[in-house]
Amino acid sequence: MPSPTSTDQQQEQQEVLSIVNRYYRRERISNVLMAVAVASLYLGVYSLTSLLPAAATAALLVVVARAPILQSRGRFRLKTDDSQETIVDAFTGPKPPVLAFLWGLADEVTSNGNTVKYKTYYLFGLRSVEMVVQRQTETTPDGNKRITLDVTANGKPWATYTSILHEQPDHTAIDVEYTSNRRFDLRDLPKQLLARRYRDATLEAQGYTVETRESHFGL
Repeated sequence: MPSPTSTDQQQEQQEVLSIVNRYYRRERISNVLMAVAVASLYLGVYSLTSLLPAAATAALLVVVARAPILQSRGRFRLKTDDSQETIVDAFTGPKPPVLAFLWGLADEVTSNGNTVKYKTYYLFGLRSVEMVVQRQTETTPDGNKRITLDVTANGKPWATYTSILHEQPDHTAIDVEYTSNRRFDLRDLPKQLLARRYRDATLEAQGYTVETRESHFGL
């Protein structure tokens, strides 16, 4: 029989997977709605003018939508009853709480030393994306633990998460700062807005209370 702790972890992960799957279902719906909106705009221009202006409008929309002009960054504070040792193990393990959207979608999760890899297949397995996380733990001058997660996507910089643990009399506080190391285009805007609703839910499902959050997605 599995230990209660193991059972609790399995239940937490199942709840996280359920949240992540709900997010990606809604993300696909938002992608369809965006495509419908673009098509409607094209047809509207075509009905009011002619094929050439409509084609020019469609070309302009494609260029603007694909321009990498947006960047994501932010910070938030978590609260938990777990000890620093338990938190370090969780944040440097194969499934860090702050990366639930990565491992929750992955078809394969492999861990080796300070590196963990998430591989996800799509288009019926014809294409894939591999997210690689490099994990580093160090002690700050004031004795707190700092955990850095550097993430790449198919070998290209993707994001950096830095978490600092603060021991409090009755709990442990975790200050997390994240920065995207790549730029997004306008097609990612609905995804980012939708993700805000689900990020906190995945953390709370893993036993962390989100006390504060500041996020920026823009120029």
